[in-house]
Amino acid sequence: MLSRKRLLLPALLALISGNSTSAATLETALDRGALRCGVNAELAGFAKANSLGEYSGFDIDICRAVASAVFNDSEAVEMIPVTTTDRFPAMLSGTFDILSRNTTWTLERNAQFGQFAGVNFYDGQGFMVTKSSGIRSALELDNQPICVGRNTTSVPNAEDFFAVSDIRYRPVFFNDEVEAAEGYKEGRCKALTADRSALAAHRTGFPESDAHMVLPEVISKEPLGPMVPQDDSRWENIVRWSLNCMINAEELGVTSSNVNDPATANTPAIQRLIGAVDNMGELLGLNKQWCSRIIQQVGNYGEVYDRHLGPDTPLGLERGINELWTNGGLIYAPPVR
Repeated sequence: MLSRKRLLLPALLALISGNSTSAATLETALDRGALRCGVNAELAGFAKANSLGEYSGFDIDICRAVASAVFNDSEAVEMIPVTTTDRFPAMLSGTFDILSRNTTWTLERNAQFGQFAGVNFYDGQGFMVTKSSGIRSALELDNQPICVGRNTTSVPNAEDFFAVSDIRYRPVFFNDEVEAAEGYKEGRCKALTADRSALAAHRTGFPESDAHMVLPEVISKEPLGPMVPQDDSRWENIVRWSLNCMINAEELGVTSSNVNDPATANTPAIQRLIGAVDNMGELLGLNKQWCSRIIQQVGNYGEVYDRHLGPDTPLGLERGINELWTNGGLIYAPPVR
Protein backbone atom coordinates (compact mmCIF):
# COMPACT_ATOMS: atom_id res chain seq x y z
CA MET A 1 0.00 0.00 0.00
CA LEU A 2 1.24 3.50 -0.88
CA SER A 3 1.87 5.77 2.06
CA ARG A 4 -0.48 8.69 2.71
CA LYS A 5 2.39 11.09 1.96
CA ARG A 6 3.01 9.54 -1.45
CA LEU A 7 -0.70 9.67 -2.29
CA LEU A 8 -0.94 13.35 -1.40
CA LEU A 9 2.20 14.45 -3.24
CA PRO A 10 0.78 14.42 -6.83
CA ALA A 11 -2.28 16.38 -5.70
CA LEU A 12 -0.11 18.89 -3.85
CA LEU A 13 2.17 19.36 -6.85
CA ALA A 14 -0.83 19.85 -9.12
CA LEU A 15 -2.25 22.44 -6.73
CA ILE A 16 1.05 24.34 -6.60
CA SER A 17 1.38 24.19 -10.38
CA GLY A 18 -2.20 25.40 -10.87
CA ASN A 19 -1.75 28.32 -8.49
CA SER A 20 1.47 29.39 -10.19
CA THR A 21 -0.28 29.82 -13.53
CA SER A 22 -3.78 30.76 -12.45
CA ALA A 23 -2.92 34.37 -11.64
CA ALA A 24 -0.93 34.95 -14.84
CA THR A 25 -3.66 36.49 -17.00
CA LEU A 26 -5.13 38.57 -14.19
CA GLU A 27 -1.75 39.94 -13.16
CA THR A 28 -0.77 40.66 -16.76
CA ALA A 29 -4.02 42.55 -17.34
CA LEU A 30 -3.61 44.51 -14.11
CA ASP A 31 -0.03 45.46 -15.02
CA ARG A 32 -1.18 46.50 -18.48
CA GLY A 33 -4.07 48.51 -17.09
CA ALA A 34 -6.60 47.15 -19.57
CA LEU A 35 -8.22 43.97 -20.76
CA ARG A 36 -7.50 42.68 -24.27
CA CYS A 37 -10.49 41.15 -25.99
CA GLY A 38 -10.60 39.34 -29.33
CA VAL A 39 -13.80 40.34 -31.15
CA ASN A 40 -15.58 40.17 -34.47
CA ALA A 41 -14.55 43.05 -36.71
CA GLU A 42 -18.14 43.67 -37.82
CA LEU A 43 -21.27 41.72 -36.92
CA ALA A 44 -24.30 43.91 -36.27
CA GLY A 45 -25.69 43.49 -32.78
CA PHE A 46 -22.72 41.48 -31.56
CA ALA A 47 -19.65 43.59 -32.33
CA LYS A 48 -19.34 46.68 -34.48
CA ALA A 49 -17.21 49.82 -34.37
CA ASN A 50 -18.51 53.33 -35.01
CA SER A 51 -16.70 56.02 -37.01
CA LEU A 52 -14.43 56.69 -34.01
CA GLY A 53 -13.43 53.05 -33.73
CA GLU A 54 -15.49 52.53 -30.56
CA TYR A 55 -17.00 49.07 -30.34
CA SER A 56 -20.42 48.10 -29.06
CA GLY A 57 -22.49 44.93 -29.13
CA PHE A 58 -23.66 41.88 -27.23
CA ASP A 59 -20.25 40.17 -27.28
CA ILE A 60 -18.51 43.46 -26.54
CA ASP A 61 -20.48 43.81 -23.32
CA ILE A 62 -19.05 40.51 -22.09
CA CYS A 63 -15.61 42.10 -22.36
CA ARG A 64 -16.86 45.25 -20.63
CA ALA A 65 -18.40 43.20 -17.84
CA VAL A 66 -15.07 41.56 -17.06
CA ALA A 67 -13.32 44.94 -17.20
CA SER A 68 -15.88 46.29 -14.72
CA ALA A 69 -15.21 43.40 -12.35
CA VAL A 70 -11.42 43.67 -12.60
CA PHE A 71 -10.79 47.42 -13.01
CA ASN A 72 -14.09 49.01 -11.91
CA ASP A 73 -14.02 50.56 -15.39
CA SER A 74 -16.04 49.06 -18.26
CA GLU A 75 -13.98 51.13 -20.71
CA ALA A 76 -10.65 49.54 -19.70
CA VAL A 77 -10.74 47.23 -22.71
CA GLU A 78 -8.67 47.06 -25.88
CA MET A 79 -10.74 45.47 -28.65
CA ILE A 80 -8.72 43.34 -31.06
CA PRO A 81 -10.67 42.37 -34.20
CA VAL A 82 -9.92 38.85 -35.45
CA THR A 83 -11.25 36.73 -38.30
CA THR A 84 -12.59 33.20 -38.03
CA THR A 85 -9.26 32.00 -39.46
CA ASP A 86 -7.07 33.97 -37.04
CA ARG A 87 -9.01 33.66 -33.80
CA PHE A 88 -7.66 30.35 -32.52
CA PRO A 89 -3.97 30.90 -33.41
CA ALA A 90 -4.31 34.32 -31.73
CA MET A 91 -5.86 32.64 -28.68
CA LEU A 92 -2.94 30.23 -28.41
CA SER A 93 -0.33 32.96 -28.89
CA GLY A 94 -1.75 35.09 -26.07
CA THR A 95 -2.81 37.99 -28.30
CA PHE A 96 -5.81 38.64 -26.05
CA ASP A 97 -7.15 37.67 -22.63
CA ILE A 98 -10.64 36.75 -23.80
CA LEU A 99 -12.10 35.71 -27.13
CA SER A 100 -15.67 37.05 -27.21
CA ARG A 101 -16.56 36.51 -30.84
CA ASN A 102 -19.70 34.43 -31.59
CA THR A 103 -17.67 31.22 -31.19
CA THR A 104 -19.32 27.81 -30.92
CA TRP A 105 -18.34 25.60 -27.99
CA THR A 106 -17.21 22.21 -29.35
CA LEU A 107 -15.11 19.40 -27.94
CA GLU A 108 -12.35 19.93 -30.50
CA ARG A 109 -12.05 23.65 -29.81
CA ASN A 110 -12.19 23.14 -26.06
CA ALA A 111 -9.44 20.50 -26.15
CA GLN A 112 -7.13 22.30 -28.57
CA PHE A 113 -7.52 26.05 -28.15
CA GLY A 114 -8.87 27.10 -24.76
CA GLN A 115 -11.57 26.92 -22.12
CA PHE A 116 -15.12 28.09 -22.70
CA ALA A 117 -16.33 30.15 -19.76
CA GLY A 118 -20.01 29.54 -20.36
CA VAL A 119 -22.71 30.11 -22.98
CA ASN A 120 -24.00 33.62 -23.54
CA PHE A 121 -26.13 32.83 -26.60
CA TYR A 122 -27.79 29.62 -27.78
CA ASP A 123 -27.98 29.55 -31.55
CA GLY A 124 -28.38 27.18 -34.48
CA GLN A 125 -27.29 27.16 -38.10
CA GLY A 126 -29.67 28.06 -40.88
CA PHE A 127 -29.94 29.29 -44.46
CA MET A 128 -30.91 32.65 -45.93
CA VAL A 129 -32.33 33.15 -49.43
CA THR A 130 -34.00 35.93 -51.38
CA LYS A 131 -37.78 35.87 -51.16
CA SER A 132 -37.94 36.14 -54.94
CA SER A 133 -36.11 32.81 -55.29
CA GLY A 134 -39.30 30.97 -54.36
CA ILE A 135 -37.33 28.69 -52.02
CA ARG A 136 -39.16 28.12 -48.74
CA SER A 137 -37.29 25.14 -47.29
CA ALA A 138 -33.65 24.09 -47.04
CA LEU A 139 -34.72 20.80 -48.62
CA GLU A 140 -35.20 22.77 -51.86
CA LEU A 141 -31.48 23.67 -52.03
CA ASP A 142 -30.51 20.52 -53.93
CA ASN A 143 -27.42 21.30 -56.06
CA GLN A 144 -27.82 25.04 -55.47
CA PRO A 145 -24.68 27.16 -54.81
CA ILE A 146 -24.37 27.85 -51.06
CA CYS A 147 -22.06 30.61 -49.78
CA VAL A 148 -20.16 29.51 -46.65
CA GLY A 149 -17.16 30.80 -44.71
CA ARG A 150 -14.16 28.57 -44.09
CA ASN A 151 -12.90 27.66 -40.61
CA THR A 152 -16.38 27.73 -39.09
CA THR A 153 -18.68 25.00 -37.80
CA SER A 154 -20.98 25.96 -40.68
CA VAL A 155 -18.88 23.88 -43.08
CA PRO A 156 -19.22 20.42 -41.45
CA ASN A 157 -22.78 21.17 -40.29
CA ALA A 158 -23.90 21.85 -43.86
CA GLU A 159 -22.10 18.73 -45.10
CA ASP A 160 -23.93 16.65 -42.50
CA PHE A 161 -27.32 18.20 -43.30
CA PHE A 162 -27.09 17.62 -47.04
CA ALA A 163 -25.80 14.07 -46.58
CA VAL A 164 -28.58 13.10 -44.17
CA SER A 165 -31.20 14.81 -46.34
CA ASP A 166 -29.89 12.95 -49.41
CA ILE A 167 -29.62 16.10 -51.51
CA ARG A 168 -26.58 17.41 -53.37
CA TYR A 169 -24.35 19.95 -51.58
CA ARG A 170 -22.73 22.63 -53.74
CA PRO A 171 -20.65 24.88 -51.47
CA VAL A 172 -18.98 28.10 -52.60
CA PHE A 173 -16.19 28.74 -50.09
CA PHE A 174 -14.98 32.12 -48.86
CA ASN A 175 -12.17 33.00 -46.46
CA ASP A 176 -14.62 33.91 -43.71
CA GLU A 177 -18.28 34.54 -43.01
CA VAL A 178 -18.12 38.25 -43.86
CA GLU A 179 -16.82 37.48 -47.35
CA ALA A 180 -19.43 34.74 -47.72
CA ALA A 181 -22.19 37.24 -46.88
CA GLU A 182 -20.75 39.68 -49.41
CA GLY A 183 -20.67 36.94 -52.05
CA TYR A 184 -24.31 36.12 -51.37
CA LYS A 185 -25.26 39.80 -51.57
CA GLU A 186 -23.53 40.01 -54.97
CA GLY A 187 -25.65 37.10 -56.22
CA ARG A 188 -22.87 34.53 -56.43
CA CYS A 189 -24.92 31.98 -54.47
CA LYS A 190 -28.52 30.96 -54.07
CA ALA A 191 -28.22 30.85 -50.30
CA LEU A 192 -26.00 31.88 -47.41
CA THR A 193 -25.47 29.52 -44.48
CA ALA A 194 -24.31 30.58 -40.99
CA ASP A 195 -25.65 30.82 -37.45
CA ARG A 196 -29.18 32.17 -37.59
CA SER A 197 -28.29 35.19 -35.44
CA ALA A 198 -25.42 35.97 -37.84
CA LEU A 199 -27.80 35.69 -40.80
CA ALA A 200 -30.10 38.24 -39.13
CA ALA A 201 -27.09 40.48 -38.49
CA HIS A 202 -25.83 40.29 -42.08
CA ARG A 203 -29.32 40.97 -43.42
CA THR A 204 -29.42 44.35 -41.63
CA GLY A 205 -26.50 45.45 -43.83
CA PHE A 206 -28.18 44.59 -47.14
CA PRO A 207 -29.65 47.45 -49.20
CA GLU A 208 -33.11 45.79 -49.20
CA SER A 209 -33.10 43.70 -46.05
CA ASP A 210 -36.79 42.79 -46.37
CA ALA A 211 -36.05 41.06 -49.67
CA HIS A 212 -34.29 38.24 -47.79
CA MET A 213 -35.62 35.54 -45.49
CA VAL A 214 -34.15 32.92 -43.15
CA LEU A 215 -35.53 29.45 -43.91
CA PRO A 216 -37.28 27.58 -41.06
CA GLU A 217 -34.81 24.68 -40.69
CA VAL A 218 -32.33 24.79 -37.80
CA ILE A 219 -29.65 22.25 -38.71
CA SER A 220 -27.30 22.35 -35.71
CA LYS A 221 -26.69 23.30 -32.10
CA GLU A 222 -24.48 26.39 -31.73
CA PRO A 223 -23.80 27.26 -28.08
CA LEU A 224 -21.80 30.49 -28.32
CA GLY A 225 -19.61 31.77 -25.53
CA PRO A 226 -16.39 33.48 -24.45
CA MET A 227 -13.08 31.59 -24.51
CA VAL A 228 -10.06 32.04 -22.25
CA PRO A 229 -6.54 30.53 -22.26
CA GLN A 230 -5.98 26.97 -21.11
CA ASP A 231 -4.47 26.27 -17.68
CA ASP A 232 -5.55 29.52 -16.03
CA SER A 233 -8.26 28.51 -13.60
CA ARG A 234 -8.57 31.84 -11.75
CA TRP A 235 -9.02 33.82 -14.96
CA GLU A 236 -11.47 31.26 -16.29
CA ASN A 237 -13.50 31.66 -13.10
CA ILE A 238 -13.43 35.46 -13.33
CA VAL A 239 -14.84 35.42 -16.85
CA ARG A 240 -17.34 32.63 -16.09
CA TRP A 241 -18.68 34.33 -12.97
CA SER A 242 -18.86 37.72 -14.68
CA LEU A 243 -21.35 36.13 -17.09
CA ASN A 244 -23.08 34.29 -14.24
CA CYS A 245 -23.37 37.57 -12.36
CA MET A 246 -25.32 39.12 -15.24
CA ILE A 247 -27.63 36.12 -15.55
CA ASN A 248 -28.31 35.89 -11.81
CA ALA A 249 -28.96 39.62 -11.71
CA GLU A 250 -31.71 39.36 -14.30
CA GLU A 251 -33.27 36.40 -12.50
CA LEU A 252 -33.24 38.30 -9.19
CA GLY A 253 -34.56 41.53 -10.70
CA VAL A 254 -31.38 43.54 -10.14
CA THR A 255 -30.78 46.10 -12.89
CA SER A 256 -28.38 48.92 -13.69
CA SER A 257 -31.01 51.39 -12.47
CA ASN A 258 -31.77 49.80 -9.10
CA VAL A 259 -28.54 48.06 -8.07
CA ASN A 260 -27.50 50.99 -5.86
CA ASP A 261 -30.91 51.34 -4.23
CA PRO A 262 -30.73 49.94 -0.67
CA ALA A 263 -34.30 48.68 -1.04
CA THR A 264 -33.17 46.30 -3.80
CA ALA A 265 -31.07 44.20 -1.43
CA ASN A 266 -34.12 42.60 0.18
CA THR A 267 -33.08 38.93 0.00
CA PRO A 268 -29.95 37.05 1.07
CA ALA A 269 -29.31 36.02 -2.55
CA ILE A 270 -29.30 39.64 -3.74
CA GLN A 271 -27.20 40.74 -0.79
CA ARG A 272 -24.54 38.16 -1.68
CA LEU A 273 -24.74 39.05 -5.37
CA ILE A 274 -24.02 42.75 -4.86
CA GLY A 275 -21.54 42.29 -2.03
CA ALA A 276 -23.70 43.64 0.78
CA VAL A 277 -22.86 40.51 2.80
CA ASP A 278 -20.04 37.97 2.56
CA ASN A 279 -17.09 38.56 0.25
CA MET A 280 -17.54 36.31 -2.75
CA GLY A 281 -15.17 38.47 -4.81
CA GLU A 282 -12.27 37.47 -2.60
CA LEU A 283 -12.58 33.90 -3.89
CA LEU A 284 -11.93 35.25 -7.40
CA GLY A 285 -9.19 37.67 -6.39
CA LEU A 286 -11.57 40.60 -6.92
CA ASN A 287 -13.22 43.39 -4.94
CA LYS A 288 -16.28 42.64 -2.81
CA GLN A 289 -18.47 44.71 -5.17
CA TRP A 290 -17.24 43.00 -8.37
CA CYS A 291 -20.73 41.91 -9.45
CA SER A 292 -22.39 45.15 -8.41
CA ARG A 293 -19.92 46.99 -10.65
CA ILE A 294 -20.85 44.79 -13.61
CA ILE A 295 -24.57 45.40 -13.14
CA GLN A 296 -24.14 49.15 -12.65
CA GLN A 297 -21.77 49.73 -15.56
CA VAL A 298 -22.97 47.14 -18.11
CA GLY A 299 -26.33 45.78 -16.95
CA ASN A 300 -27.86 42.39 -16.33
CA TYR A 301 -28.17 39.76 -19.06
CA GLY A 302 -31.64 40.87 -20.15
CA GLU A 303 -30.63 44.51 -20.36
CA VAL A 304 -27.64 43.63 -22.54
CA TYR A 305 -29.75 41.37 -24.78
CA ASP A 306 -32.47 43.97 -25.27
CA ARG A 307 -29.93 46.73 -25.93
CA HIS A 308 -28.20 44.93 -28.79
CA LEU A 309 -30.35 42.07 -30.09
CA GLY A 310 -33.92 42.49 -28.87
CA PRO A 311 -37.17 43.37 -30.65
CA ASP A 312 -36.45 47.12 -30.59
CA THR A 313 -33.11 46.75 -32.39
CA PRO A 314 -32.40 46.32 -36.12
CA LEU A 315 -31.90 42.56 -35.54
CA GLY A 316 -35.26 42.25 -33.80
CA LEU A 317 -34.50 38.88 -32.18
CA GLU A 318 -37.01 37.52 -29.69
CA ARG A 319 -35.45 35.90 -26.62
CA GLY A 320 -36.69 32.39 -27.53
CA ILE A 321 -34.41 29.75 -26.01
CA ASN A 322 -32.24 32.59 -24.68
CA GLU A 323 -34.92 33.38 -22.12
CA LEU A 324 -34.19 32.66 -18.47
CA TRP A 325 -34.91 29.11 -17.36
CA THR A 326 -37.71 30.52 -15.20
CA ASN A 327 -39.40 31.69 -18.43
CA GLY A 328 -38.92 28.43 -20.31
CA GLY A 329 -35.50 29.19 -21.84
CA LEU A 330 -32.01 27.75 -21.45
CA ILE A 331 -30.31 30.68 -19.72
CA TYR A 332 -29.36 29.44 -16.25
CA ALA A 333 -26.51 30.28 -13.90
CA PRO A 334 -25.20 28.65 -10.71
CA PRO A 335 -25.85 30.70 -7.57
CA VAL A 336 -23.39 33.22 -6.18
CA ARG A 337 -22.85 31.77 -2.72
